[in-house]
Amino acid sequence: MKINNKGQALVEYILIIAVISVIVVSLVKLLGGYLQDAITKSSCGVMDKTYVEGAKPGEGTCR
Repeated sequence: MKINNKGQALVEYILIIAVISVIVVSLVKLLGGYLQDAITKSSCGVMDKTYVEGAKPGEGTCR
């Protein structure tokens, strides 16, 4: 008798993808403000403006 393990492998891959997705979403949520500030700083430099730090991460602006 031959056992088909393809369904089990698919479920394992889906679980791995789900765990990785949860980790990525958590990291973006935790570090999102810092990432936004880094992008804003870069864009301020391109536009020849000065970066002004905000009260919280992610609230920085160009002036």
